[in-house]
Amino acid sequence: MNNWTEIKIAVSSADIDRAGDIANMVVPYGIYIEDYQNLEQLVEDIAHIDLIDEELLQKDRSKAFVHIYLEPGVSPAEAVAFLSERYEAEGIAHEIELLNCAEEDWRNNWKQYFHPLAVGSRLMIVPSWYENYDAQGRTVLNIDPGLAFGTGGHETTRLCLEMCEKYMKPGDSVLDVGCGSGILSIAALLCGAEKAVGVDIDAKAVETARENALINGVADRYTAVEGSFTDKVQGKFDVILANIVADAIIFLSKGVRDFMKDDAVYIMSGIIDTRAEEVKGEVSKYFDIIEEHLDGGWVCLAAKRR
Repeated sequence: MNNWTEIKIAVSSADIDRAGDIANMVVPYGIYIEDYQNLEQLVEDIAHIDLIDEELLQKDRSKAFVHIYLEPGVSPAEAVAFLSERYEAEGIAHEIELLNCAEEDWRNNWKQYFHPLAVGSRLMIVPSWYENYDAQGRTVLNIDPGLAFGTGGHETTRLCLEMCEKYMKPGDSVLDVGCGSGILSIAALLCGAEKAVGVDIDAKAVETARENALINGVADRYTAVEGSFTDKVQGKFDVILANIVADAIIFLSKGVRDFMKDDAVYIMSGIIDTRAEEVKGEVSKYFDIIEEHLDGGWVCLAAKRR
């Protein structure tokens, strides 16, 4: 019998709102926030009583928890890798615990959830271990995400790939901010980009991106860099891709301009729809938004410099 998997994330109470927003990127439903910071006031507001169970009063108020429930068929490994990467990027100290699922199971068996996937009009994303599949005449991108986020299955990644396909021209240079498995920038190279740079603060992601570039025969045109792109990257690019969280997009938007050629396109994804207007308001201070796509509660934006 297939069981749902629970992911329990412990964070500081001060970070619970941001941690919850990032968790919403894994699954927009089945999330429960456990936060006892304002326990007495909440009980008073909701129940209009001041009598609270002693066990609740003794809870550690400095910690809060996000509980995510994954339905059967969703890869726990990719969800955990995604969460770890994004929390590290946001500077959120965290501990992740998997329940109802043995660690050796999700580490070794998650591949059963990852199958060939057609994206856009030209690309076929194929797990690196697949041998028998129909490419349907599409360009094949072989990917092994390892413990770095990015198989193309999530709406945020797919939206970004589709937008890149539309705006990228043959011979373009591409910068992939928060590259994860390298899926976006490697796809760009396979679809005609001349060179690409992927940058991520997670060393495991950078290692995985380099391996995926080798698998796809584009390592000679691909550079993966560990660290902040504002410190580690030089030059200007035709296309900049950022499949990251809303707060990071807001924070980085002003600095991104320094890495864009005059007619460059800035493609942003990973924006949950409830924060789309906030992000658009901040991005519009520096860019003209030229296109917006919505899928499954997620928003992808394309913009050009003012």
